[in-house]
Amino acid sequence: MTVPFLDLKAQYESIRGEISEALQQVLDNTAFAGGRFVESFERDFASFCQCEHAVGVGSGTTALWTALSGLGIGPGDEVITAANSFIATSEAITMAGARVVFVDIDSKTYNIDVNLIEEKITSKTKAIIPVHLYGQPADMDPILEIAKKHGLYIVGDAAQAHGSTYHGTPISQLSDITCYSFYPGKNLGAYGDGGAIVTENDEWAEKARMFANHGRASKYNHEFEGVNSRLDGLQAAILTV
Repeated sequence: MTVPFLDLKAQYESIRGEISEALQQVLDNTAFAGGRFVESFERDFASFCQCEHAVGVGSGTTALWTALSGLGIGPGDEVITAANSFIATSEAITMAGARVVFVDIDSKTYNIDVNLIEEKITSKTKAIIPVHLYGQPADMDPILEIAKKHGLYIVGDAAQAHGSTYHGTPISQLSDITCYSFYPGKNLGAYGDGGAIVTENDEWAEKARMFANHGRASKYNHEFEGVNSRLDGLQAAILTV
């Protein structure tokens, strides 16, 4: 017998009734873009991450892009990240207009080698994106020291690390902003694409929410040009289950 590495159908069958009920509630309320189902999931996920804010977006890639853009990172800036990650990590840096600076990995953990970070820092460096690959947190204590020393932001790529802790502390508390993916194969998977950014900072959370919703402060009041990458109600209801 071959046991599949991932069996989404078996997972679905185990919660079929709850999923059907949740989807029907969204349909009955026609709450497809934003609304109470998204708000409810955001509160639950923020609580799960033990952080103040969670902002649902369209994908994990958008979460990283949104985080970088919200921190004002763009053309002329450099962002350091691990050489061993899915392309979305570097892709988001490029989407923001910044330059990707790769740092090699520790051969024991496959996460960024913290001993090689400082030699890649220049006057243009604005942030470090540690990738918590395979759910295993990057070595955050040295990264925090380096970031503080050089005045850099930390944006955590936790696409595969929902619920991970570092020496007992949730990883979402160890970065300025932490980004999650809800792609179906992730620890917490939607039935399609989805993502979220998590932060303690009120201003960054509000800016992220606006960025993912066309830069919108209120209906037809757009303070800047953002993108259209919101978490929809159906996916939020599924993720809540």
